[in-house]
Amino acid sequence: MFFKKKTEKRSFNDVLSALGSQKFDVAQGGGGSGTYRVSKYGVAAEIRPNPAANEKIVPAPAPAEIVSRAGWVLNGQIASLVDKGYQKFLKTGKLEIVATADHLRAIHDFQQELDDAAGATMLYNESLGTTSDKYMYDRVAGREVHSH
Repeated sequence: MFFKKKTEKRSFNDVLSALGSQKFDVAQGGGGSGTYRVSKYGVAAEIRPNPAANEKIVPAPAPAEIVSRAGWVLNGQIASLVDKGYQKFLKTGKLEIVATADHLRAIHDFQQELDDAAGATMLYNESLGTTSDKYMYDRVAGREVHSH
């Protein structure tokens, strides 16, 4: 017989400990916002305690909430991954570089390990490869403007 394995409810502190034991760098976010910046492989994301973690809903929410998605760190900032159809780019407020296969692999590995340690829901499309923060396939300027 197959029975669902009962899992022990974890706290946010348990998540931080698990991340530390898996060689993630964990640092408290600035400004007293209650966020933590976790990094590994040159990639970082921000997490915080999930306010819904103590609610009695099914399935039980993860103890950690991801505030900013995983991204390559450029000049101390977490870069967004932008897909322009022909190439993926890493973009911060002031800098944009081409994303290499090594960047994408590191982001994907980081995200999987973070989701596992944080108890986050694993999504099928994310398990296939790296998903982008923004898709910009239509590169024809003014296409959406209709002149009559």
